[in-house]
Amino acid sequence: MAFLTVSELSKSFGAVVVADQISFDIEQGDAVGILGPNGAGKTSLFNLITGTLRPDRGRIEFKNRDITSLSAAARCKQGIARSFQIPQPFGGLTVFENALVGATQGAGIRGREAEDHVLSVLANTGLLPKANVQAGQLTLLERKRLEMARALAAKPTLLLLDEIAGGLTEAECGALIETIKRINKGGTTIIWIEHVVHALLAVVKQLIVIDFGRKIAEGDPKFTMDRAEVKEIYLGVDPDG
Repeated sequence: MAFLTVSELSKSFGAVVVADQISFDIEQGDAVGILGPNGAGKTSLFNLITGTLRPDRGRIEFKNRDITSLSAAARCKQGIARSFQIPQPFGGLTVFENALVGATQGAGIRGREAEDHVLSVLANTGLLPKANVQAGQLTLLERKRLEMARALAAKPTLLLLDEIAGGLTEAECGALIETIKRINKGGTTIIWIEHVVHALLAVVKQLIVIDFGRKIAEGDPKFTMDRAEVKEIYLGVDPDG
């Protein structure tokens, strides 16, 4: 059985279809990228996987358990955590305190165990020197790292990253790539939505491309990016041109 199985997942808001019978399997330890133009349904797919949206049809299985009807909080406790495209930390709390919220509310740990875990997460995401800095004073890269840290503090086995490289310089993006690689090599399965294609391709081993809520391609990243329908729909290249 796959680590995560998405089967015939569908979701509409009136005439707007955000997921149209999407199916895929992800194995434990994978790093999977999701590409698609704006409005393709990528973030909605994340919302369906994490439980903030309920599907109209379809099924989601995680670690051999049907989680389709579970709440977002229950899925977090099962080991699914995510970052958000726009970082929204608790600006008046320190970096350590922000991550501690993830540990206590997501992982359900307290006291010294939670504190030690948070310090380990901050070290792994390059934020340990900023532990006592208020989150409102962080740079964009640091806020994006904090998004990851808060999610990792919940002790996920599946981490979903939503456009975490957007707005970064080349140097910042390179540093972020190395952090994500390290997290994945540490055993955390990753699904990453990203418009910064070179960053995504530096990490992922499998690529899923969606458009108008439909999966149009899946497979090896280089092979998938070379497919005519991907070039036409995502890159705007005429396959007959």
